[in-house]
Amino acid sequence: MPFDFFAKKKPVIAMAHIGALPGTPLYDAAGGVDKLIASVIKDVEKLQDGGVDAIMFGNENDRPYVFKAPLEGIAAMTAVVQALKPRLKVPFGVNYLWDPKASVAIGAVTGAKFVREIFTGVFASDMGIWEPDCAGAARLRRNLGCADMKLLFNINAEFAHSLDGRPIELRAKSAVFSSLADAILVSGPLTGEPAAQSDLRKVKETVKDVPVFANTGVNIDNVADVLSVADGIVIGTHFKVDGNTWNAVDGSRVKRFMDKVATLR
Repeated sequence: MPFDFFAKKKPVIAMAHIGALPGTPLYDAAGGVDKLIASVIKDVEKLQDGGVDAIMFGNENDRPYVFKAPLEGIAAMTAVVQALKPRLKVPFGVNYLWDPKASVAIGAVTGAKFVREIFTGVFASDMGIWEPDCAGAARLRRNLGCADMKLLFNINAEFAHSLDGRPIELRAKSAVFSSLADAILVSGPLTGEPAAQSDLRKVKETVKDVPVFANTGVNIDNVADVLSVADGIVIGTHFKVDGNTWNAVDGSRVKRFMDKVATLR
C-alpha cells in the first residue's frame, strides 16, 4: 500500500454518513447543523472504537443527488468535518456526492488525506447524463496546494450505467494513465451492493501502478474473498444497525468485522 498514512495493509475505510445537508429535501431544519454534528460524532466514536483504519465523510443522505454541489451544502459539510477533526484518531477523507471539485475543495480546507468521487467516464444515471470534470478537480487540488491529497477514482458509478463500451479493466487502466488516479475503486450497482468479484479481479490484474479497492457491498461474509484480491475496502452499510444504510452505526458489527479482518491481514 503506497499510501503512507495507512498504518496497516489492506486498510478498511469506514463511511461516516452525514445527515441530509441544508437545501436538500430531507434536511432537518429544526435540528440544524448542530444535530448533524452530534449524530456523526456518535458514529465516528463507534467506528474508531471498533478499530477501522480510516474514516470517510459522505453526504449519502442528500437524495436526490446532484452533480454540482450547492454552496449551502459545501459550507455545512465543511463545518461538520471541521467539528469532528479534534475527535479523529485515524486518517480521514471526504466525498461530496456527486461533485469532484466540491469534494476536493472540502478535502483541501479540512486537511483530508484522500477524496473519493466519480472523476472519469460518461454515464446514464438516475440524475441524468453524468459527465464529471476530472481535469478541473485535479487542477483545483494543485491550485489549493494539496497535491499530496489522494484522489480515489470510483470508476463504475452507482445508480448509473457506463456509456463507455470499453471493459472495466481498460477504463481503470486508462484512468490511471490519462487522469492520474491515485487509486481505483470498484463498485456494485447500488449503495450496499457488492461489486462483481470478476470485475474486481480483472481490474486488479490490469492495474499495476496504484491500489485497487472494493467500494461497496463488503460484509463479514464476503470480506475474505474481497481481500484476497483487493488492496483495501470502503465500507458503510454493513456497519449500520440491521445493515441498513440509513441507520446509525452498530459498534458491535464494526468490532466483529474488524476482528475478522485482523485474521486476514
